[in-house]
Amino acid sequence: MLLKSGVVLLSRIPLISSSSRQSKIFMKRMSTGTSTATPVYPKFVPVEQKEITSVSESDGFTFRLVSYNILAQAYVKSSVFPHSPSPCLKWKARSPIILDVLKSLDADILCLQELDEYDKFYKEKIEQNDYSSIYIKRSGRKLDGCGIFYKHKRLELVTEERIDYNDLANLILDDSSRLEQKEKAPEPDNKEEVTSPRDHGDPNDPYVRLKRDCVGIMAAFKFKYPYQHYVIVTNTHIYWDPEWADVKLAQAKYLLSRVARFKKTVSEKYECTPSVLIAGDFNSVPGDKVYQYLVSGGPMSEPSPECSEDVPMPLCSVYAYTRGEPKFTNYTPGFTGTLDYILFSPSEGIEPVSYLELPDAESPDLKGGLPNYYHPSDHLPIGAEFAVHKDS
Repeated sequence: MLLKSGVVLLSRIPLISSSSRQSKIFMKRMSTGTSTATPVYPKFVPVEQKEITSVSESDGFTFRLVSYNILAQAYVKSSVFPHSPSPCLKWKARSPIILDVLKSLDADILCLQELDEYDKFYKEKIEQNDYSSIYIKRSGRKLDGCGIFYKHKRLELVTEERIDYNDLANLILDDSSRLEQKEKAPEPDNKEEVTSPRDHGDPNDPYVRLKRDCVGIMAAFKFKYPYQHYVIVTNTHIYWDPEWADVKLAQAKYLLSRVARFKKTVSEKYECTPSVLIAGDFNSVPGDKVYQYLVSGGPMSEPSPECSEDVPMPLCSVYAYTRGEPKFTNYTPGFTGTLDYILFSPSEGIEPVSYLELPDAESPDLKGGLPNYYHPSDHLPIGAEFAVHKDS
């Protein structure tokens, strides 16, 4: 969740549109005005740079990846979104539209954040459209997590690893201080419902401060056709609080170190050179310390005293590389800005040839802020189509 100027915000990514008869009928029933409000589908737009060109079948192939913070239903409350029409916040309204939008995007890989109701709903429903999936739930009592859905007819999952950023707390402590911390920690009343670290303890204590219950998931896939190519996909959700920049930066550094290690393992085990894609809600705006660190090793980066250290791999943001970062991926009365990114390494045989469009601030479907009848999340989905070169 995001907190800015006393307004609580949730980190997620908006949805758009429903062409199916069922969803259209449902939205008509929800409409309270004289005209019917119907969600809108985002489209993929070809890049315009001359140096980025489409790839013919003889040269390689393409695939689509979408990153989408779908707004966990556990966080959808009128008190959190007082600007949103209450009917569009209900689970029965949002869930079929989310599914319809995901289907319309026709992505080979879906990286979803704030994914709750995974076992009870999304796993079965999305997999009905020829997807398979992997998932990690957040630590503590959190109900949401991160999931990767992939088209199993095109991609074979070869290995996966989970990222629990709470592990950072243990990495900074030696055995003696860890033992001391355990002795000070209160015992939960119910062992099946462990208290979140932020509910007790000194936030200035690094052990307490770093336990934010954030997670990520990494997976290596092998394309089945037209030829074998390995790609590593990472999906993550970084801590939200802008005043805890040190925690967010620590998570970003841990993320890249884990991905670099995972890439080395995959490369050696499968004797390949995998492409790397990192997607998610980073709760960080362009130019801040987290963003600067993530792209500081890439060819488009500028020297920064904040990120003087070496990064494990060169990365670019897809939108910065193709059209410039959007002005926002999160749109509410309390906060409007870009928080979501897809990162890739341009030196590893892939390049973006199209990106998922985003609306302008003047778009009538954004009026009043999100979520609304047009976008059932406060974030917008982002995505890209990548060309894979045959010699990669």
